[in-house]
Amino acid sequence: VVEQLDLEGLVDHAELENTLERLRGAEAETTGRVRLNFVQAGADFDVVSEEAILPDETTHAVGSSEVALSLLRAEGRQCVERWLAESQVARDTLRFALPPSMLHLGAGDVVELPGPDNTQEAYRIDRVEIADAQICEAVRIERSIYDGGDYEDEAPVGADFVPAVPVQPLFMDLPLLTGDETPHAPHLAVVADPWPGTVAVYESDMDANYALSSLVPARSTVGVLQSPLAYAPSGRIDRGAALEVWMISGTLESVAHEAMLNGANVAAIGDGTPDNWEIIQFETADLVAPKTYNLTNRLRGQLGSDAQGVQEWPAGSWFVRLDGIPEQMNLAANTRGRERHYRIGPAAMPYDDASYVYHAQAFAGIGLRPYAPVHLKARQDGDDVAVSWIRRTRIDGDRWTEGEVPLGEESEAYRVQVYQGQSLLREDTVASPEWTYSQSAMTSDDASGLVEIRVAQISARFGAGLDGVTTVNLP
Repeated sequence: VVEQLDLEGLVDHAELENTLERLRGAEAETTGRVRLNFVQAGADFDVVSEEAILPDETTHAVGSSEVALSLLRAEGRQCVERWLAESQVARDTLRFALPPSMLHLGAGDVVELPGPDNTQEAYRIDRVEIADAQICEAVRIERSIYDGGDYEDEAPVGADFVPAVPVQPLFMDLPLLTGDETPHAPHLAVVADPWPGTVAVYESDMDANYALSSLVPARSTVGVLQSPLAYAPSGRIDRGAALEVWMISGTLESVAHEAMLNGANVAAIGDGTPDNWEIIQFETADLVAPKTYNLTNRLRGQLGSDAQGVQEWPAGSWFVRLDGIPEQMNLAANTRGRERHYRIGPAAMPYDDASYVYHAQAFAGIGLRPYAPVHLKARQDGDDVAVSWIRRTRIDGDRWTEGEVPLGEESEAYRVQVYQGQSLLREDTVASPEWTYSQSAMTSDDASGLVEIRVAQISARFGAGLDGVTTVNLP
């Protein structure tokens, strides 16, 4: 209801003019910045905000509101601009009395009162007190504020739909990388394209009654060899032909020579089985094609993996960068060596969904395995053959200080085996890095010609580690 009021006879006209002028000149304590939080219509229905501010406003205070409504951004922008303009106009308030003859006016009605320069100003009655007369409290409004404006709205952009695709898990039973790992626990690298987000690992001792074991928040840097990698000895830089790797996920980069020697750019190459991985390092990674790198200046057989016995890694072998993302699995010590059942897939889906992959694996705990002895020497000592070697340690073995490296085991023990062809002729256990193949033992074993002597260090928890091998030609 809009009604033009004639206040002659109700209030003193001069007093009314003075009151309006005083109200117009007063500065209300209002905020010159308004923000509205709402749900953006369309796309992913994210919670967004729109904000309006007066051109000359310098305050950092914000009047913030939140509504559980789905709006377009243009609609939210119109709301905050209207609220801001309305709050400025509403600084002008008026309180007046009406006689009983004006009872038809109430809260929400709009009245017009004379303003300056013979203009009419509109006021909305917000509150009415009914007594001998109606005491009305009103705020000034501008009708143009409520006229809809033309706003160009941005088309909402939603995130690409990522289907629940099966992932590729790679179980890696690795030696100790830093020495701080759990020795018996394997690492798990997971890759998928597209990446479905967090990946869940469910575990059980049978193919039923699965329980959540861990969550994998990020995919690993994984690639596939595009060229074969021939055998190269450890302990010196492999400057052979470049190794070409196509990356399924992640990128590679070159590092300084000193950085590589200090442990940078560590990777594992394997056939996908848990216990067949060679640890390498590389200094230079040259991008030669999209997602394809040539790796040169490599260190081979790191962390005792030189005794794996692999003469060549063929094209198609897995390449996993060990940059901290492949984390160790939650494996209890008493389950080492026992087959465990795993279902691995997108965490947003239940483990019986078709996107989950099933694996049954047993892990030996390579972190507990002793390194193979090195520098095996066999020399003729009269009619006997004296064999000696140098042991290595899997714990704190990279300290360049005087003295022997730590033993790393409860006691020092070695298994010595003598093979002729595929036949085991003799097996002994010794407590020091030396052993003598006596003439009487040779006669008893009927050993002659070329024989192979294998020496492995024994761990109380793991058993015999990898073999160091030498050959000797017996008379």
